[in-house]
Amino acid sequence: MSALTDRQAEILSFLERFTAREGMPPSIPEIQAAFDLASPRGVVKHLEALAAKGHLELVPNRARGIRLRTSRRTRSSRDQLDLPILGRVAAGAPIGAANTFDESLVVDRALFRQRPDYLLRVKGDSMRDDGIFDGDLVAVRQTSSAENGQTVVARIDGEITIKRLKITTRGIRLLPRNPDYAPIEVPRDADFAIEGLYCGLVRQD
Repeated sequence: MSALTDRQAEILSFLERFTAREGMPPSIPEIQAAFDLASPRGVVKHLEALAAKGHLELVPNRARGIRLRTSRRTRSSRDQLDLPILGRVAAGAPIGAANTFDESLVVDRALFRQRPDYLLRVKGDSMRDDGIFDGDLVAVRQTSSAENGQTVVARIDGEITIKRLKITTRGIRLLPRNPDYAPIEVPRDADFAIEGLYCGLVRQD
């Protein structure tokens, strides 16, 4: 990577601190305000220079479209997690989930009581009463077991959903947290598995 000017180094350091603290990169106006720059175009020029020198990638036509290329030192930090975004998870009727990913997000380790392994983007509003909304990124710890009452990411006949787990003598139910949705009764012959436990979420503007 090419050497940075003093101002470029300051902006890169700000991007890293902001992303670690907020779980998402800053917006152009936030960078402009932090460095008292005269116009958004000045911010873009600095970001383009950092991208040209290999320190970040700019994603076109996307809010907060800054992807830091995390250094080995940063990746090994106990204070940060570099989590892959693996696809979508339904907060509504189950949907298929992607098996590949082309982006990741550096988040603050302190955001989560349990260490997550990956992120999934929520589609739907069936978990809104638990504060999980359409478009949120939910953090998931990969596991095949869960306790009654926990919020889980579950697979039913090849489709993925996030719901509250209810285990009774009559079987397994997946409970939404929105009265507009009915519980999912898991048939005894269904191809069903727990994929992970919900650890928290990251909300991006």
